[in-house]
Amino acid sequence: MSSAELAAALLLAVQAQHFELTPDRLLRDAPVEAFPSIDLAVVVFPERGAPVGANVLFSRDHPRGRVAELAPGFGAVTNVHFLADQRDAKNDSIAWLPGSNWDAMTWKTLSGQRHLPRFVAPYPASLIKLMVLVGVAREIDAGRATWEGAWTHAGETRPVVAWADAMIVVSSNEATTALVALLHHHGAIVRDDTGERHNALDATFARYGLGTLRLNNTRSNGGWMNRDGAGVGDLQMTAWDTARLLWLLDADAPPAPWVERGLPPLLSAASRAQVRRLLESQALHEVLSSTALAGTPDWQAGIPAQVPARWITPDGRVDTGGKVYPGDIRPTNATAQVRFAHKTGTTENFLSDAGIVVGLPPARRHYVIALTSNLGTRYAPGPLSATTWRIPQLGAAVDRYLQQQLDAGTAP
Repeated sequence: MSSAELAAALLLAVQAQHFELTPDRLLRDAPVEAFPSIDLAVVVFPERGAPVGANVLFSRDHPRGRVAELAPGFGAVTNVHFLADQRDAKNDSIAWLPGSNWDAMTWKTLSGQRHLPRFVAPYPASLIKLMVLVGVAREIDAGRATWEGAWTHAGETRPVVAWADAMIVVSSNEATTALVALLHHHGAIVRDDTGERHNALDATFARYGLGTLRLNNTRSNGGWMNRDGAGVGDLQMTAWDTARLLWLLDADAPPAPWVERGLPPLLSAASRAQVRRLLESQALHEVLSSTALAGTPDWQAGIPAQVPARWITPDGRVDTGGKVYPGDIRPTNATAQVRFAHKTGTTENFLSDAGIVVGLPPARRHYVIALTSNLGTRYAPGPLSATTWRIPQLGAAVDRYLQQQLDAGTAP
């Protein structure tokens, strides 16, 4: 499998879902006005041979898809002008509303040259919590905090690792606010009355070649959402840079060839292992993997991932402590083929999912996958779903292709 073959397979997988037919609740369930924006990246780590990666992008400008050209050594995308998502003066997201005219909007460059074809990078939603987690882990590696040390926010005291667990595995916004405040407290991010003056996390991502990963304009009290003056337009993640971040977090992956020689690992071995444990504990298998929704009406399978036992009740339902999925997932979970260490993100207008996929024996496949899109809950078929069933079907198609390429004959 070459990078060109992988890219072709990703293009076909997206095209086969016919996202242009997706019902939009804001249009009374009529099909979307414009082809949705989908940024999909995959890096495969074969048991023998070099890694293989590809990134494909779809939008109203690219309804048939565009293959990203990559700098040597799995470097940055070179043939796309990424535009930063935006919100209006009321801090509302405006680019994805029905009737939005992108040609009448003023855009800011996220990366790339203006003469290149444009792609508006959708807000990554709660996937940004992966960046926060990396920032916290780096503060711990620097000795300014510990995983078991207490951190108090908004009158509540928990160990840092407990805040991190809540932020990652059930996507707690309150825990995220607490940990963003921790980054400010320790000086990783500094702002005054004139705005942000120092951002060690952004600088770190840039140093490791991940220039579209940005956690900008957060507040010292931990504020990171639209209402805080951050959120859409300030927090950025493209799929390719997210996939490469996961590569750096994957202890089982080979060395990243694009990283400047002599740079130390992004995280210590201990922090990298802690991050992996948190991602593997994910409860919200409802996007690229959909196991948490098994047994619900019209369920569609995604990446055949195993839900951790801590979330499964005696009668087989998934209970995250804040949301209960009513279906019995035990039959589906028993036939899971992979472990998916990942983070999801969902709002009305946005959807994302990114993580590390590793086969459960006898399956041997190993890859990272990252998706950002504007296909949030307004495109979901019902209140329990995070998005259109086309997204888990896309996850299943990508995994099926990689299963055929990497470990055909080993899956049940």
